[in-house]
Amino acid sequence: MIRAITESEASITSVERVLELCSVDVEGAVDCEFDAELEKDWPKTGTLQFENVSARYRSGLPLAIRNVSFNVNNGEKIGVVGRTGAGKSTITSIIFRLIEVAEGRVLFSGVDIRKIGLRALRGRSGGLSIIPQDPMLFSGTIRLVIDPFERFEDLEVEHVIKRVRLSLKLEDEVEEGGQNFSVGERQLLILARCLLAKPKLLVLDEATASVDGETDNFVQTILRECFDGCTILTIAHRLTTIMDYDRILCVDDGKVESFDTPKNLLDDEESMFSKLVDATGQESAAALRGMVYE
Repeated sequence: MIRAITESEASITSVERVLELCSVDVEGAVDCEFDAELEKDWPKTGTLQFENVSARYRSGLPLAIRNVSFNVNNGEKIGVVGRTGAGKSTITSIIFRLIEVAEGRVLFSGVDIRKIGLRALRGRSGGLSIIPQDPMLFSGTIRLVIDPFERFEDLEVEHVIKRVRLSLKLEDEVEEGGQNFSVGERQLLILARCLLAKPKLLVLDEATASVDGETDNFVQTILRECFDGCTILTIAHRLTTIMDYDRILCVDDGKVESFDTPKNLLDDEESMFSKLVDATGQESAAALRGMVYE
């Protein structure tokens, strides 16, 4: 009887969760009328503009970021740093419209992302790609995981698999969530997917936080060699990965604290970036500064 009561309670909880999901606001239109006005080759560039953007995760909550403004030029490599809860990942969520802008606007390749459908924003070939911190893969073959929309030839898929140094065949099976692969291998599979997509804007949300240093170095090498001309926005876990970037965006308490080249930020001993570098320890800070000044 006790077992039956427990199982019944668990089943009722499942129904409750389904009902909660049914009442969630729709995240955005999959398609919209403005999509027809987009040029077929949009996006042409990887430019990104935040204009006085404020956003919250849901109504009733305080703003996660406030009046954030910055411009990213095509082909620039931008590092995003800040302490936990500063709003770094919120910027990523806004770019992909996982949360909507409360105030201001975001322009990607000259187009306000709120005026287009999610399919156009996320699904355009050569548009947006992301390598998240926790890589999640759906079940299926390697071929399906790397090219889910079957846009590319087998030879192209095989080429990117070899490029990321994985010894896999197209027909090899991937279990739910990629459980039959290590975290590093899952990250490399997602990297292979991005190589195939050739995005104009690539976002890395602490993508190498859970992998070893060797894999991290390999990923950074691939980014430098194979994504030339692609705009890269990296939320940094290891400062070493962004010391040679074009500019660093420092976020603090939901606002932009500074946005400049690594050298200019390090020249200012009172800057947030300079303090983050010094906080890594005397030897590590010296090595990081050496990477910039040399």
